[in-house]
Amino acid sequence: MAGKPVKRAKTAKRSGRTSTPPAKKRPGKAPARAVARRLPPAAVRIGEILARLKQAYPDAHCALEHTSPYELLVATILSAQCTDARVNMVTPALFAKYPGPAALAGAAQADVEALVQSTGFFRNKAKNLIAMAQAVMAQHGGEIPRTMDQLHALPGVGRKTANVVLGNAFGINAGVTVDTHVTRLSNLLGLTTHQDAVKIEQDLIALVPQDDWTLVSHLLIMHGRGVCIANRPRCGECVLAALCPSARPT
Repeated sequence: MAGKPVKRAKTAKRSGRTSTPPAKKRPGKAPARAVARRLPPAAVRIGEILARLKQAYPDAHCALEHTSPYELLVATILSAQCTDARVNMVTPALFAKYPGPAALAGAAQADVEALVQSTGFFRNKAKNLIAMAQAVMAQHGGEIPRTMDQLHALPGVGRKTANVVLGNAFGINAGVTVDTHVTRLSNLLGLTTHQDAVKIEQDLIALVPQDDWTLVSHLLIMHGRGVCIANRPRCGECVLAALCPSARPT
């Protein structure tokens, strides 16, 4: 009696490849900041955020060493794409040779370049410093101007630089200084959704009381350098963890 036909195992199509089931994806760790926690709106949280930062950094101030509006203006121009620490290493010799706008206005480009070379982009910075000093002498009688429009009109002076000088040299809260730390922390804290400095400044101006416009930059910068460090934030030690939608669980 004929036996039952033997069922043959299914084989892959003749393509030279064997069929294998797709490997199961192992559950990996989700990005730490992929999902933001739901917290009250920024306008509700900003008061407590400022209070906690002020308590944590009671001595928050401008890190650029200066003794006059002129020195702060020069230092801030040099700080573009450069650390404050490096600028502070360069400015003593620069100020010793050019103690004011009159001296700097008559400086030779090569001499200024040699003094500021380590700050990067030194040729353009030296050119702007001399042109700025010449404009201050010609248009403002050697005095650093005290308005946003007048400062912004000087060579090498953008809104960020003008905000630094107005707020820290003259005590005038005309705006908020937005640097890389302020940009990063403002986004992490949910105070803005923008990366453009002008739009971030507008968002912060709408949230922060005007009396704190200058101070908030220093607070965020100090917190960004000491605790909320890029790529390795210390959320477990952060005084803002409970108020931050991006805080990592501890």
